[in-house]
Amino acid sequence: MVDSSPPWVSVVIPHYNDFDHLARCVESLRRQTLSQQRLEVIVADNNSVGGVAAVEQIVEDVLAIPAAEQGAGPARNAGAAVARGTILAFIDSDCIADKDWIREGIAALERFGYVGGQVVTTICNPQGVTPSEAFEAVFAFDFKKYIEKDKFSGSGNLFVPKAIFERVGGFRAGVSEDVEWCRRANAMGYRLGYAKGAIVQHAARREWLELKRKWDRVLIETFRLARERPLWRLRWFGYAAAVAGSVLAHWISVIRSPRLIGLCAKCCGLIGLLRNRSYRSYRMMCFLVRSPN
Repeated sequence: MVDSSPPWVSVVIPHYNDFDHLARCVESLRRQTLSQQRLEVIVADNNSVGGVAAVEQIVEDVLAIPAAEQGAGPARNAGAAVARGTILAFIDSDCIADKDWIREGIAALERFGYVGGQVVTTICNPQGVTPSEAFEAVFAFDFKKYIEKDKFSGSGNLFVPKAIFERVGGFRAGVSEDVEWCRRANAMGYRLGYAKGAIVQHAARREWLELKRKWDRVLIETFRLARERPLWRLRWFGYAAAVAGSVLAHWISVIRSPRLIGLCAKCCGLIGLLRNRSYRSYRMMCFLVRSPN
């Protein structure tokens, strides 16, 4: 008789000093419609204060392992290395999974080699939205665009059979690991798909310094990857110019966004758009003068 039960799934969560969010993330995994007997949760701790012992105090019913090499990519690799499941489901510690997240991700794998899901950005207080929150509410985590146009999925909502992950190899450290990993998978012929129903929530960053720290990290990782391509200086300059010019194209998205209610929220969105894109373009131009380490 053919076993028609769902495959065993290993959820891998990279973690670093984010205990409150981790507890909420794991709790959302306990509410999955997939049977808990067919699910294992692995927290790969990336040298947090207190290490694995501190993780186990917060979430007792998971497999907590140390990930000595710093970085979300190496932490995901450490979790994948000990996973027993035939399918790997990657989620970040600051995300909350919808109750059908795993079922929807598994279902999408019947049509694609590997899949990324949908990330919904949440706002703490819609009546008191900040420019950073407004910007992220409109523009952050557009996984549909990433997957269908840019041909990569963010690794904070990614499903891949373990056998395929092992063939492609682990995530690289120090670069935009999800972009680079997907390029390798695509080059090997594995088809990427979008699982709209595999939903996780991620809170919008409320303060500019939070958003700035994110883009400082992302731009460095993107720059390192960009340098590996031919004519990278010209490509990078064009990218920086396009980021600056995107304000003229994208302001209408802020005005029309149903996520921003009222004139004040839309003004905050425009301020956030201008601040974010001008800062990113400036930093990118700086890298052409002085490369980051």
